[in-house]
Amino acid sequence: MSERALRGTRLGATSYETDRGIDLAPRQTVEYACQNGHRFEVPFSVEAEIPHIWECRFCGSEALLIDGDEPEEKKTKPVRTHWDMLMERRTREELEEVLAERLEVLRSGRMNIAVHPRDRKTA
Repeated sequence: MSERALRGTRLGATSYETDRGIDLAPRQTVEYACQNGHRFEVPFSVEAEIPHIWECRFCGSEALLIDGDEPEEKKTKPVRTHWDMLMERRTREELEEVLAERLEVLRSGRMNIAVHPRDRKTA
């Protein structure tokens, strides 16, 4: 008899509680518009910080807050290249000196090239 009582229901998937008699938190509705012309509203708590950018619920592109301030530009660090980091450690004169030393070693034939153990067996 107990199996018939639950037939046709989805346990855990549906709440049988009602919202009657419950005071919801105060809300405000904010409007966004995307570059494709879609306009939509999003409810937020009165205490919430409203984001300037929201994903458009129709096309997925960025939507901007209507009648809101422009979002602040975030400060980004300039991209540091390998050359920039090298120049932080050495001066140009030091680099030219190291280059001259290495070129001298290459030209003299004194360079010690290690042979991989696998290559020794076949040679």
